[in-house]
Amino acid sequence: MSGMVDRDESEIEPVGRRFRQWTPPDLPWLRRRIVPPLDVTAEEIASRDIAEQEVFEEVIEEVQLRSIADWEYRFRAWRLAGLGLLLVVVLVVTMSRLLVGGPPSVAELREQAGVDTWTTLDIGVKDDQYGTAFFDTKSRLWSGFDIDIAYMIAEDLGFRRDDVRFYGMESEDRARMQANDAKGNRVPVQLVIASYSVTDARRAAGVKFSAPYLFTEQSVITLKDHAPVSALQDLYRKKVCTLSTSTSQTALDDVKAIVSRKNRVRECFAELDKGEVDAISTDAAILAGWKHKFPEKYVHWDLGLDSVERWGINVGDNPALEKLVNLTLYRSYADPADDRWELAYQKNLQSEIDDDKPVPIAEGMQPRVERPDVRHLPWEDPLG
Repeated sequence: MSGMVDRDESEIEPVGRRFRQWTPPDLPWLRRRIVPPLDVTAEEIASRDIAEQEVFEEVIEEVQLRSIADWEYRFRAWRLAGLGLLLVVVLVVTMSRLLVGGPPSVAELREQAGVDTWTTLDIGVKDDQYGTAFFDTKSRLWSGFDIDIAYMIAEDLGFRRDDVRFYGMESEDRARMQANDAKGNRVPVQLVIASYSVTDARRAAGVKFSAPYLFTEQSVITLKDHAPVSALQDLYRKKVCTLSTSTSQTALDDVKAIVSRKNRVRECFAELDKGEVDAISTDAAILAGWKHKFPEKYVHWDLGLDSVERWGINVGDNPALEKLVNLTLYRSYADPADDRWELAYQKNLQSEIDDDKPVPIAEGMQPRVERPDVRHLPWEDPLG
């Protein structure tokens, strides 16, 4: 018949072999041999081939899209599984550190320090230093920077202000943590916050200091009619009063000053008023208070020394109490919402700066405090 094509079935190739696309292994039906009937024209064969190819391409595209979607699904599943495993590991490590080992918690520190057994918090302070620690015998009120720092620590330890007992103490009693009550009886205290400079020698002698809470420096005060004092050398062979066990004495000895040592700064001012000494030298934060109280009587001089006096708190032989005190200092340093230190400085020390003749009193920023190694639960705020 005209237009008919006679072919040997052995010469006919499978339709699938004409395509070079990848054939998935799970579609065996696409690889079957398609043999056209003998009465089919070339145009019909070509048209059928095109239709089959389009169907095949659609199937391949669908399979590829499903493969990609399946891969993305598997990737997300593995990623979620990995994150879940990581969270489990972190939780296990955290809980084992909380329940088995690691640093003590605040509750454990309080128990170790014995804080919860104290009905009052007894603190040794100075009582004759305007601006830092002063007791007004008329009003029976305590005031000063050290007093406010003491109240800050007492608050975090759980004591109301009425539960805090201040006891005046002399300089030489700061290391032994012994103060005097109103009747003159010796009273042991739990903390000493008494303009007490942290030094290596004092640490070596066994004094247990907290982190520093104030940086100040050594300075000099004289009567109004005294010649200017701009350096320690100006005190050569001068009679100078300082506090006993004070770090200021070493510098005075170096310039061969004639040093008189007293246990209370008011005793030094008594000697100065009588003309028995030419000057008083100790920490600037202490002298500034007296100058501010009696501006017409005294002149405060800056010595321009590079050395820094770092005031710390004597916590005694109580490591747990030391950590609790440092935790309060760390909170006041690190928490922007905690402005107790700044308020204490502004009220007691910054207010003493002389506008006409400013003398450095103390650094206006709290010294940096490292975070104590105290255990917190993951949902707890270490600053709270």
